[in-house]
Amino acid sequence: MSKTIDWSNLGFAYMQTDKRYVSQYKDGAWDEGKLTEDATITINECACVLQYAQTVFEGLKAYTTQDGRIVTFRPDLNAERMLASAERLEMPTFPKERFIDAVEQVVKANVEYVPPYGSGATLYLRPYMFGFDSVIGVKPATEYQFRLFCTPVGPYFKDGVQPIVLRVSDLDRAAPHGTGNIKAGLNYAMSLHTLMDAHRNGFDENMFLDPATHTKVEETGGANFLFVTKDGKIVTPKSNSILPSITRRSLVYVAEHYLGLEVQEREVLFSEVKDFTECGLCGTAAVISPVGKIVNHDEEICFPSGMEKMGETIQKLYDTLTGIQMGRIEAPEGWIHEIQK
Repeated sequence: MSKTIDWSNLGFAYMQTDKRYVSQYKDGAWDEGKLTEDATITINECACVLQYAQTVFEGLKAYTTQDGRIVTFRPDLNAERMLASAERLEMPTFPKERFIDAVEQVVKANVEYVPPYGSGATLYLRPYMFGFDSVIGVKPATEYQFRLFCTPVGPYFKDGVQPIVLRVSDLDRAAPHGTGNIKAGLNYAMSLHTLMDAHRNGFDENMFLDPATHTKVEETGGANFLFVTKDGKIVTPKSNSILPSITRRSLVYVAEHYLGLEVQEREVLFSEVKDFTECGLCGTAAVISPVGKIVNHDEEICFPSGMEKMGETIQKLYDTLTGIQMGRIEAPEGWIHEIQK
């Protein structure tokens, strides 16, 4: 039984749901964890997360499939990425099996918020972990909380797909050999000024180039790039300061094994971008956002796919992956994690 919600008019915004999961780390171990109705976090003014931004997070979704099952998409990869993020920030790792169990508990406890199949809406899940205790000297916390809440969200393209316009940023998202390859709050904080400045100047997002030379394509503030060549190959940038997107990884597999396309994961020079025929941004929220134009100061790159709709190849990738997620297309083994009601 679903909540009485106008699923077709949901935006991508927070709606408080009934239960969330919390586990506390203290004295070198995680407690057993529990569900709670309390959405409030009480921490000391000197908590490490407030002083030194010691926090990591993930994002994934639960769906209702065509045959009525409730599933999540590759939660094991989210668990592994959060583990890597935590290690990089000197935080305790939350075990993979417990991560997946927390996902299951939260979805089951909020099953009435899982949107029906065909609505275009999904249940967004946000696992996160942060330094909990008071730290005034620069050092890691000794106590942590892992939490996971959920919120129903509408389709990313509520009024249909509209290709977006990017601006090449003069500022950097990450430092060479820094933390760009982990999902930490500090990386997203670094992109906020450039994002808002882009909006104030009429652009939808930023394209960040590599911080060392400013000659190679990296990512936007929250999504990886996919390009399509004139001869139909898929090209995606490779760099150790790019966050490894689970959606991008899945799209690469779909391109190769479902659509029979050649994929190149390599360094991509910005000077090459004008020669591609399609461009898309991939991430959990939209799966793929088509890009129609990129502006670099006085230079404009307009993709042949145009400003009206997704390009043909990117549309095929989008349709195939969302078909797998929604149960319309058979999934590779292990991709779909069913939540037993």
